Amino acid sequence: MSRIGKKPIPLASGVTVTVAAGTVTVQGPKGTLTMDHRPEVTVTVNNDDKQIEVAGVDDAKATRAFWGMTRALINNMVVGVTAGFQKDLDINGVGWNANVQGRTLALNVGYADTRKLDIPMGVDVEVSGARVKVSGTDKQAVGEFAAKVRAQRPPEPYNAKGIKYADEVIVRKEGKAFATGG
Repeated sequence: MSRIGKKPIPLASGVTVTVAAGTVTVQGPKGTLTMDHRPEVTVTVNNDDKQIEVAGVDDAKATRAFWGMTRALINNMVVGVTAGFQKDLDINGVGWNANVQGRTLALNVGYADTRKLDIPMGVDVEVSGARVKVSGTDKQAVGEFAAKVRAQRPPEPYNAKGIKYADEVIVRKEGKAFATGG
């Protein structure tokens, strides 16, 4: 039995969920998200109790895995259309900065050229000083774009330069120590 899959997903006020032909659609104040679920699981909406229930069709190992994963993905959809998701990135480096030009994020992070990343639909990017805020309703899209931004110049442990998540801790390393004596 899936421990996560057994928990019902509570619905906040203003959120409507429809399930039809293997597709789950969640509508809320921040937008609409759609997902196709696996045939090994069933998704039912209980409007009386204001909750969604996910169940497996049998007790196979793969079914239990899909059951828990489907429940987690639908829960992320509900959270996304009500509160949304956000990732904050810090740019550390002298003269390094970022700015948004239309639907493109331009990064000046120590290279000879400016790195330009196209911002996907459903993702919003704000730049204030050396902080880049990536937000949106789809948790996967927000995390993926934040990882692409971080990959342009990952943080290095010697000078602490690079792009890092705001809550990430970079363990600093000591440089080479010169040996005395012979």
